[in-house]
Amino acid sequence: MHATTVAVDLAKSVFQIAAADDQWRVIETQRLTRSQFERWFVNRSIGLVVMEACGSAHHWARWLNALGIEVRLLPAQYVRAYVRRNKTDATDAAALLEAARAADIRPVRVKSVEQQAIQGLHRTRSLWMSTRTSRINALRGFCREFGIAISQGARTGIESLARVLADPRSAVPDLIRHTCTLLLEEIRLLEARIAQLERELAAVARQSPACTLLLSVPGIGLLTATALVAATSGDVTHFQDARHFASWFGLTPREYSSSSSRYLGRISKKGDRYLRMLLTHGARSVLRASKVAEGAGKDLIGVRRWALDVQARTNHNKATCALANKLARICFATLRDHAPFDETATATRIAHKKQNRQSFVMPA
Repeated sequence: MHATTVAVDLAKSVFQIAAADDQWRVIETQRLTRSQFERWFVNRSIGLVVMEACGSAHHWARWLNALGIEVRLLPAQYVRAYVRRNKTDATDAAALLEAARAADIRPVRVKSVEQQAIQGLHRTRSLWMSTRTSRINALRGFCREFGIAISQGARTGIESLARVLADPRSAVPDLIRHTCTLLLEEIRLLEARIAQLERELAAVARQSPACTLLLSVPGIGLLTATALVAATSGDVTHFQDARHFASWFGLTPREYSSSSSRYLGRISKKGDRYLRMLLTHGARSVLRASKVAEGAGKDLIGVRRWALDVQARTNHNKATCALANKLARICFATLRDHAPFDETATATRIAHKKQNRQSFVMPA
């Protein structure tokens, strides 16, 4: 029989293959090494390769695409439901074949080398930021043990720590003073590396039309714009609409419903938590700036006015999540229409929707 579809269970050095014919019947299974896996596809005519969207999947997808083979990456959490009995590499490959037949499972788009490189920069920055925070907290703890209180905030805290360690009359013992100084130098080195990495991201953003469009949206800065482009390549046509795009970040309510009972809980928190975190921080920034502007007597329109209205009738955290959802939908519209954000047009649409809700009368 001629194999038309091949499911591959990826690993670092061992690859499990299940080949199926045009009737989706498994006709061949193989357990291959990395070099054998590369040679296996060379002299075969394969129409479709199915893999989980996991580590190294995008690399192999690009490699197979270069051979003229269509690749479909499926979300791993959806494939898991098709695994029968015990979990083995063979059953995982068979589950991939079953999941590939499900029309309602949307495949993951294959990322380019540039997209993964930008994501690598973001992951590196997150690691450095986490290390910097842990070093600052360690120094705070050491100083607290010797009766020295360090002011809150990373920047002011580092300045206070530097003054304490530079003062020979401080309560820090000489035995640990040198080690603390090394920690402080490590913090400053990390800050220099983070600043250099952000300059590299800024250079990427200047060369990307999609980043330029996203930077016109309130609450969307350098990190959020480049992270969104790395995740979507600036193309959102594979999303059905803006609401589906927002749900992709886990910014929509989690639903638990049955029959006529419908329960909407907290946000689902599905999808990329890093992107959701960036959008949430951007929403908090917009809320804070809008509150300050309102206190200064400035007129607010559009998203800023809407966010404050939501905050007034709910609370700060709910308003933050609602605004993050709206920012995601605005980003979708911006990328879809290839046009920068227009605050006036958005204000007009929000006012029109509000007027329609007020004029709507429920039937008796």
